[in-house]
Amino acid sequence: MSSDAALDERYRPAYGGDLLIRGLSRDPSKPAVYLGDRVLTAGEMADEISRYVQAYEAWGVTQGSSTATLSANRPEVLFAMGAGMIAGCRGTPLHPMGSLDDHVYILEDAQIETLFYDPSAYEERAMALKERVPSLKRVVALAPTDAAEDVPTAAARFGARRLRAAVASPETPSSIAYTGGTSGQPKGVVGTYRSGSTMTTIQMAEWQWPSETRFLCCTPLSHAGAAFFVPTLLRGGALVVLPYFDPERVMDTIERHRITATMLVPTMIYVLLDHPKLQTADLSSLEVLYYGAAAMSPSRLAEGIERLGDVFFQFYGQAECPMTITVLRKEEHRVDDPQRLASCGRAVPWLDVALLDEEGQQVDQGQPGEICVRGPLVMKEYLNKPEQTAEAFKFGWLHTGDVARADEEGFLTIVDRKKDMIITGGFNVFPRELEDVLSSHPGVSAAAVIGVPDDKWGEAVKAVVVRRPGADVGQEELIALVKDRKGSVSAPKSIDFVEAIPLSPLGKPDKKALRARYWADSHRMVN
Repeated sequence: MSSDAALDERYRPAYGGDLLIRGLSRDPSKPAVYLGDRVLTAGEMADEISRYVQAYEAWGVTQGSSTATLSANRPEVLFAMGAGMIAGCRGTPLHPMGSLDDHVYILEDAQIETLFYDPSAYEERAMALKERVPSLKRVVALAPTDAAEDVPTAAARFGARRLRAAVASPETPSSIAYTGGTSGQPKGVVGTYRSGSTMTTIQMAEWQWPSETRFLCCTPLSHAGAAFFVPTLLRGGALVVLPYFDPERVMDTIERHRITATMLVPTMIYVLLDHPKLQTADLSSLEVLYYGAAAMSPSRLAEGIERLGDVFFQFYGQAECPMTITVLRKEEHRVDDPQRLASCGRAVPWLDVALLDEEGQQVDQGQPGEICVRGPLVMKEYLNKPEQTAEAFKFGWLHTGDVARADEEGFLTIVDRKKDMIITGGFNVFPRELEDVLSSHPGVSAAAVIGVPDDKWGEAVKAVVVRRPGADVGQEELIALVKDRKGSVSAPKSIDFVEAIPLSPLGKPDKKALRARYWADSHRMVN
C-alpha cells in the first residue's frame, strides 16, 4: 500500500455501509427487526444481509452496479437495501404508485441493470419492464415466485460471513432518486456517499430520539421510511415494518410492541386523529412522532399535540438535500402560537442555509426569500441534465424552490413554492407532466394543473381545462387518462372546465392568479 493510499484509509469517514455494520454489531443479541411473530436479532440480520451480498456477487451485482427496487413495505426490502449498501451498489427506488411509462423512463435514464421487485404486488409490472427496458440484465424477486429467480432462495445457498463495506470516495454516486420536473421528465437526483453519511450524522446529532428506540415503519421504504433504518440500528433500536399505512393496524402495533417512535406524513396524521379508535387506543409508549414531506395544518397540529402529547418533531428537506435542512423540535411546537406551528423550524448547524432574492442576495429578516442551501448534504447533480443542474446551483447555492420568511429567532415559515410542485398526501406531483397528458386528449384545448387546499391530503390535485369547440369530454374520462399515464397519486381529484385559462403578460398560464381563486381564504399558499 502506498503512503497516499494509507493516508486515505487512515482518514476515511464512515459511509452508509460502515454505519450499517456498526449499528448491527453494537449488540448482536438485541432485537433488530420484527417479522410478524418472529424477532430477528442484530446478529441474525447481519448474517442474512451477508447472504444477500453473496447472492448479489454470484449475479455480478457488485460495487458500482446500478439497481432499482419496486416493492411494497416488507422486511426483505431492508435486507436488500442493506446488501446494496455493503456491496457498494448504486440504488434507485421506483415509486410504488408510478406509471409504467415513468418506470421505463427512470430505468433507461439511470441505465439500471438489476431490478428487485415484490412479486405479491408488482409481478406484472416487473415483467412488463423486463420486456421494455434493454439495459435490464436481470429481474429478481424479493420472495419466491415462478416468474423469476428470487434473492431469499439464492441467499439461502450461502453461509454467513463477516460484513465488510466496499470502499468508496465521498463523491461516488450511491443513489439516484427521481423527482419530477417542469420539463415534463423526471430528474435523477444523484446522491453521494458524502451526502448520505451527512444525512445520518445530522439525524443522530440534531434529531430527538426516544430513550429506547422501537421504530414503526409504515411509510414507504422507497421514500422517507428508509431514512430511519441506519439511525435506529445505531441507537441500538429495533424496527417493526408494516406493509402500508392503516390507522387501526398502526394503533394496534403501537400498543402491542410499545412503539416509541414512528414517522407519518400529515395526511396520515389527519386520518389517525379522525379515527374513532384513537379515543381508546393506548399510545402512551409513543415518545416521538416524526413528520414531514408536506406542510401540516397548524390547527390540526395543535389538535394532534392536545390528543397525543408533546411528541411531534418536524423535519424539512427535499430529494436534492434530503430530509433535514431544518427541524422543529418537540419543545418548539407551541400550541398557543399558530405562527410557530406553521413553521418548518430552524436550519441545522451542519448546513449553510439562507433566504435569497432573485439576484442571489440575502433578504432582510421578515422578508420572503427562496430557501437556498450549501453544505455536504447537497446532491451532486441532476443525472444527464447539465442545464437544470446549473440552474439549481445558481449563485453557488442549491435552490430549493420554496419561498419562506424568517422570524427574529430564525424560525422559517414556508409561504409559497417558487415552482408549481404539488405535495399531496406526502407525495410530490408535478403539474407540467399532468398538463401534457391532459393536453394529449383530442377534446382538450388547454389545461393547467394546480394544488388546492384539502383537509385530508394537504393539497389536492385540481385540473382546469378548456375544451375544444364542440368537444364533450368529461371529468371522469380525463381523470382516468391521467391515472393510467401517471399513476393514481397524480390523478386530479377534480376538474373545472373553463372558457379560458388566465395568462401572464408574457402569454404564459398565470398559475399565481389561478391558484389565488382557490386559496383566497388562506394566509399562506401551502396547506
